[in-house]
Amino acid sequence: MLGDVLLLEETHRKAASQILEVALAKMKVTNHKYVIAVSGESGTGKSEIAHCLSELFKQQGLKAKILHSDNCYKTTPHERQAWRQAHGVKSIGYTEYNWDKIEENIEDFRQGREAKMPCVDRLTDQDDILLTHFENIDILILEGLYAIKANTVDLRIFIEITYQETKKAQLKRGKEVMNEWREKELAREQEVVQSLKGLANYLVTRDFKLVAVK
Repeated sequence: MLGDVLLLEETHRKAASQILEVALAKMKVTNHKYVIAVSGESGTGKSEIAHCLSELFKQQGLKAKILHSDNCYKTTPHERQAWRQAHGVKSIGYTEYNWDKIEENIEDFRQGREAKMPCVDRLTDQDDILLTHFENIDILILEGLYAIKANTVDLRIFIEITYQETKKAQLKRGKEVMNEWREKELAREQEVVQSLKGLANYLVTRDFKLVAVK
C-alpha cells in the first residue's frame, strides 16, 4: 500500500535470505516465471520480508515485483470497518478479497503482459491503479494475510508469529490503534489466517528460521 510504513530489521533480512536460497534452487528446476506467496497475521513482518526478498533478488540480477494482496479487498479502507460491523465479525476473512483480480494479475505476470494492479493509498484511503509491465519481471511476490490461498503459486511461505507477540511493538511504533472492535477483527483474522497454515511449503518460525513443512 502507498504510505505504508516498513520497519525493516535484521530478522526480516535473515528470513528473506533463507527464502531466497530455497527459491533460487527451485527456480533452476521449474525454469519459468516464479510466484512466491507470503502469509501471516497482522504486523508479523510480511511486507518487510517481501521487501527484503525483492532486494536480495535484485542483488542476484533478478527482478522481483511485490503484489500486496491487501490492496485487493472488495471494500475500500474507509468503508471496511462499517461493512464488517454491519455483516458481523464472521464476515472477516479471505472471502473479502477479490481473488479474480489477484489471479488475473498473477496470469498477467506469467504471460509478461501489461497489467493494472490495485493500489490503495493509505494516506487518502483511496483506491488507485498501478499500471505496470511484467515483461522483464522474473519473480512475483504475493504478500498478505491470505496470500498463500492463491491457486497459481509456486512457493508458499507462512509466518508463525502471532499478532499478540508483535502487538506491543506495533502500538509503540504507531502502526496499530487498538480498541475493542480492532481486537475482535484481529482475533477473527488470526482464526482465518491460521486455518491456511496447512497450505504452506515452508514456515518462518518465531526466531525467523525457515523450516520445510513435512
